[in-house]
Order: sequence, then C-alpha cells, then structure tokens
Amino acid sequence: MQNNAVLSTTGLWTPSQSISNEELVESYNAWANQWNAEHAQAIEREEVEAKPLSSAGFIEKASGIKSRYVVSKDAVLDPAIMAPRIPERPDEELSILAEIATNAAQDALTRANRDAKDIDAVLVACSNLQRAYPAISVEVQDALGMEDGFGYDMNVACSSATFGLATAQSMIASGQAKSVLVCNPEICSGHLNFRDRDSHFIFGDVATAILVEEESRTNGAGYDILGAKLKTKFSNNIRNNFGFLNRAAPEGIGQDDKLFVQEGRKVFREVVPLVSGMIGEHMAELNLAPHQLKRMWLHQANLSMNQLIAKRVMGKEVREEDAPVILDKYANTSSAGSIIAFHKHSDDFVTGDLGLICSFGAGYSAGTVVVRKR
Repeated sequence: MQNNAVLSTTGLWTPSQSISNEELVESYNAWANQWNAEHAQAIEREEVEAKPLSSAGFIEKASGIKSRYVVSKDAVLDPAIMAPRIPERPDEELSILAEIATNAAQDALTRANRDAKDIDAVLVACSNLQRAYPAISVEVQDALGMEDGFGYDMNVACSSATFGLATAQSMIASGQAKSVLVCNPEICSGHLNFRDRDSHFIFGDVATAILVEEESRTNGAGYDILGAKLKTKFSNNIRNNFGFLNRAAPEGIGQDDKLFVQEGRKVFREVVPLVSGMIGEHMAELNLAPHQLKRMWLHQANLSMNQLIAKRVMGKEVREEDAPVILDKYANTSSAGSIIAFHKHSDDFVTGDLGLICSFGAGYSAGTVVVRKR
C-alpha cells in the first residue's frame, strides 16, 4: 500500500529591487545607440548590422511582462556592465542560492507551522545551480538546522519545480520520506544577455519552496496530489552552454551562446501543442475532464503562450482567474513561475476543488501535477 502525498503549502521569497520595462529599455537603448555610433562605418559598409532599439510597448506586446524583480539592479541598468554583480562569498559563508532557497523554505515552514526537525529531505530543483558540489540542497539542509535526513540537487530547466514535486510525491509514496521540501531558487538574471533586444526583458529573480508531506502529518489540510506526468523531448531551441568544460575550449569563452539563447517562434510553435496535448492525456489518465479544473497554474514565460494552451485545454476562451498571470510583475522566473501563481492564487479553493500545476521549458521538458483541495 503506497502512502498518499499531500502538497501542504508553498513559500515565496522576492527580491526587494524591481526593474520596470521603461528602466530596462532606457539602459538597453543607451548601450545600443553607443554601439551603433562606434560601429557607424562598419554598419554603413554593411559589414555588421545596427543594434535594434527596444521599447516598453514592444516588450509588453511580445511577452506580457511589465517588470521583473532582480537581486542586482544598478549593475544590470549600467550600460557599461548590463549584468548582475553579486560578490563572491567565502566558502564558510552561506551561498546566495542557498540563502534565497532557505528564505523561501522558512516561509513555507512558517505557513505550515512546521519546524526543520519535521523535514526528511530537501530537493533544490532549479534551472541554474551555483556550483557542482557540495550540493546546494545539503547547504540548505544545514542552514535550516536539519540534523537528520538528506538532500540533493536537480536541474530540469524551467520544469525543475514540477519534476521536483513529482519526485517528492514518489519519495512519500514509497515510504522513503514523510516530509520533503522542494526549493526553487532562481537567479535567472545571471544567465540573461541584457544586450540582446529579443531576450533582454525575459527573466527575473525569485525563490519558491513546496512542502510535500505524507497525509497523516497534515490534519486534513493541503492538497492531495492525484498524479504527476513528466515528459522530455530533445530540442536545441532553448539552450545555455555555460558549464565546467568551457575552460577546456578557451576560444569559446565569452561568446553569447554561453548565456541564454532561444528560437522564440519555434518554441511557441512546438511547445503549445506538446503541453496542451500532455495536459489532456494526463487528465484522461486520471479519469478527469478538463472542465473539472477550477484553475491552471501555468508556467509563466509568455502571456500569449499561456492563453493559447489554456484555450486548447478548455476548448474555450478562459478568464484570468482560470489561468492566473504573475509574469507581468515577476517576468519569467523559470521553474518558480507556476509555483508563484499557485502561491498567490489558491486561497479561494474549497474542499474538492481541482487544480493543475504545469511547467515547460528547455529540453524540451514539461511537467503536470493535478491536485485536489482536501
């Protein structure tokens, strides 16, 4: 007999600094105008292309994003830098990724009235890990004051949170753990090319946490996890080539492809049918119909993409309350986006209400988790 896993609560940590589209555009255009002036002759000879200018209206129309939270605002907006500046910390000091993960985890524990001693495992699931080892999750375990248990890191790009949630469910179902914290620290500004007009606006920084427990610990609260479905399909259309082997090919160091790159139109065209079809398959496997869903907490990458996926799943135009949007303020926060949406838009659920947490991204990867309010 397998144990029933319950999503008890979530936690959220948000940076104190935010960048509006207008601020971001002012910085980018200042850099682009300077670059174009310095390369005017080469542009005239058609040896290079002029850098296109951006606008707040272009960003909002292309993505639905109006602002984003970041851990390093001034450096990102400095045309001479245009990248976050995060001082390296001594090894004996808590790393920034572990710090923000711990902040989100503490918020989840407080909301559930739990203590670190109640946790058996910590999974840090995110799109970019600060280092290879020791694992960030083990550092979080230590920072929380957990004397027992274990932790490990996992990376499934923007689907990391749902894959982590599915893994936590499996741990509890098998009896390996009774309480698991899934942490999603995302400093996405660190891999973003702020000098690329087509992507400089996409990402923001944040951290979320999900507490998953065996039902006997929950006193009837939380959300039953009815099932999780995971899928991957290889694609180069979203890629980040930064890694430990970069130093083995020094001629490539500094190239833009060591940062986030994507073929946005291809991603839109290929991911929408993949994800909407996957949601339909998952609902059918659980003997549920899409119209039974009160809400879908979708991956927060692009407003038009979310609207089209929701329409295909439901077979009709959907209201924002059916598929809430948080990317207007947070931008794309990779794996954390759907969890922020759940965190901010689930308090109105009553016993028996069904919802779907869904994420998708590089890989391609996609994860769906169906939950029911207890």
